[in-house]
Amino acid sequence: MRSQVGIIGAGPAGLLLSHLLHLQGIESIILESRSREEIEGTIRAGVLEQGTVNLLKATGVGERLMKEGHVHRGIELQFKGKRHRIDLHELSGGKEITVYAQHEVIKDLVAARHRAGAKIFFNVSDVSLHDIETSTPKIQFRHGDELQELTCDFIAGCDGFHGPSRKAIPADVRSEKQKIYPFGWLGILAKTAPVNPELIYTHHERGFALLSTRSPEIQRHYIQVEPKDDIANWSDDRIWTELHARVDMADGWILKDGPIIQKNIVSMRSFVCETMQYGRLFLAGDAAHIVPPTGAKGLNLAAADIQVLARGINEFYQSGKEELLNRYSEICVRRVWKAQRFSYWMTTMLHRNFDNSPFDAGIQLAELDFVISSKSASTSLAENYVGLPMEW
Repeated sequence: MRSQVGIIGAGPAGLLLSHLLHLQGIESIILESRSREEIEGTIRAGVLEQGTVNLLKATGVGERLMKEGHVHRGIELQFKGKRHRIDLHELSGGKEITVYAQHEVIKDLVAARHRAGAKIFFNVSDVSLHDIETSTPKIQFRHGDELQELTCDFIAGCDGFHGPSRKAIPADVRSEKQKIYPFGWLGILAKTAPVNPELIYTHHERGFALLSTRSPEIQRHYIQVEPKDDIANWSDDRIWTELHARVDMADGWILKDGPIIQKNIVSMRSFVCETMQYGRLFLAGDAAHIVPPTGAKGLNLAAADIQVLARGINEFYQSGKEELLNRYSEICVRRVWKAQRFSYWMTTMLHRNFDNSPFDAGIQLAELDFVISSKSASTSLAENYVGLPMEW
């Protein structure tokens, strides 16, 4: 097979890249190891920055987002038994965020690609990259019982942390940095009414908690747990008891509970592969970087990568210029590190590290107090949360 761009991975990054390239008249083929049902059915949270929402709307895949997404103009920080609202809209000059699950974004993008007649190979296996330092890189893969080869001008590795794309870059060339956090998140989906108009981030002596909205009927909540804890240790009653202990208020506000329809534990890490390009291979999204979910940056960073990559590829086909493609890592990594800084700051400010001293806990509370009492500190949080402007 032959295509201008070969895309490995049908997550938000790969699908969005294929969509943007199509709008520019550039053909692509997507290879995905999972089924369509699996990628559309894997439930993941989604907080979309203003820029991500604007991009989806401007490119014709924002109709359902605008109908079903929940626009939030602020968030609440809860600590020492009180809540404090950060007005994102006012502090950021009119920007806001939209709560719209990642798998819903995927559904919209898959539907758009199928309407356009895109080639998406699901359930592929044995994916390997070849000749990535040449002008005709190749992807070999197995689809069904047949071993196939895709030759292209560029390869976009959008296949996540465990995919083959990043590993195709020689180890002595890759620059990777990682931090493992000493806590995880236990997340639940619960059948209850919305508990609050906006997200509530809670610092508590028992650990962090986050209350968020998924839909009018389904809510998404999280509590800090040990990263290697077993979900079997957490009955529904224990989860609700722990949530109540961390978020219920002395003024009588009590969290509404109900049937839990999904629960899981995820560990938390920060990861950056600063070598986001090698030859004709370009990494995007989780293949190149992972952020802890506290700052709500994962999907948004992927969308930012794709904007740069799509523009660079279009510039190549329109004029033969490669300046933007050559600067792809430089442009994206600068934004990635700013998102890592913000996510690290939010994570370390809000989570209890039980290995730390009472002094460290006091510093956390002082930091939170400074954020809610200083306009400049609140503005910094707001500007980062709604999304920093693209820098080319």
